[in-house]
Amino acid sequence: MPGKIKILYIDDELNNLVGFKASFRIEYAIYIAGNTVEATEILDKNPDIRIIFCDQRMPDKTGVEFFEEIRERHPLPIRILITGYADIESVINAINRGNIFRYVKKPWVDADIISAIEEANKFYMANSMLAIKNNELQKAYDELDKFAYSVSHDIRGPLSGILGAIRVVKHLDSIDDMKEMLYLMENSVKKLDTFILSVHDYYNLQRGELKIVEIDLKAVVKDLEDIYRIYGGANEIIFRTSVAQNEAFRCDEMSLKLILNNLLSNAFKYQKKNGNAKLVELDINVDKAVATFSVKDNGIGIPEKHIGEVFNLFFRATSQEAGSGFGLYNVKDALVKLNGDIKVNSVLDEGTEFRVTIPSK
Repeated sequence: MPGKIKILYIDDELNNLVGFKASFRIEYAIYIAGNTVEATEILDKNPDIRIIFCDQRMPDKTGVEFFEEIRERHPLPIRILITGYADIESVINAINRGNIFRYVKKPWVDADIISAIEEANKFYMANSMLAIKNNELQKAYDELDKFAYSVSHDIRGPLSGILGAIRVVKHLDSIDDMKEMLYLMENSVKKLDTFILSVHDYYNLQRGELKIVEIDLKAVVKDLEDIYRIYGGANEIIFRTSVAQNEAFRCDEMSLKLILNNLLSNAFKYQKKNGNAKLVELDINVDKAVATFSVKDNGIGIPEKHIGEVFNLFFRATSQEAGSGFGLYNVKDALVKLNGDIKVNSVLDEGTEFRVTIPSK
């Protein structure tokens, strides 16, 4: 039965049911029903049925009435009517209204049924692909809406801050006051730069192709240490790293650095403002062709209710630091392309650990 096209045949005549199943059970997965109530139950239990054949003259309702009734509840199966010449006018009306795909004359012959199944299956597959594309398109539209909102908020916000500071500076005489305004302007420019870099990462992930190379993880960590130890020193954050790599690891270097940069950036940003012994740890281990990356901090943590949402596009769990909501979304997207996985363990006001696993290519 697995892999076979599933077909439901409805007829109140037992001989027809037995004959249909006997004729086509080898090539197809055949379900039979002697009335429309039984047919509806079968459809409810088997939503992957692709084609429904129904006799027009049923005792409780006509085949056309049955198809009209189930069309909203089960829109995917292709509906084919079995009918005699006397009912041809109602059949044509049903076809015109879209209630049925086509009809087969009664008494049917095997060749007509097989032809109807082949055409109906092609139509079913085309509709299924169209539904998938429509879902993908809707998702793209939803992300575009979010993107438009984020652009207006995350670009106009810093620009408004800069313009506001410029207006204030025009009326200042004190050098110290001017320096304070310049400091505010600098922060706004940094926010804008961070957002633009995040958008650039997002674009590269969506459009770029993976370039698999052998990676020296100790060299990657050395670069990260050079970047974050300066920031950590300025903010009294201890940065510890460890690498255990005794075998080759192949991956896309750009995607890997994007993942680690975003996770470390968050770990450093979301520390407690007045906390003591601030700490960020990066541990890497390669074993049996799988690299495990742990990024751990003792910062503000993530509220439990938000842990399942942190990878959503534009989602931000806190307003403590400026952000675009791109970072963790980009991390998740990169991991999908690398067949990797990420798990989050966080306790509010105690810290967070992101644990990433990536198989070697």
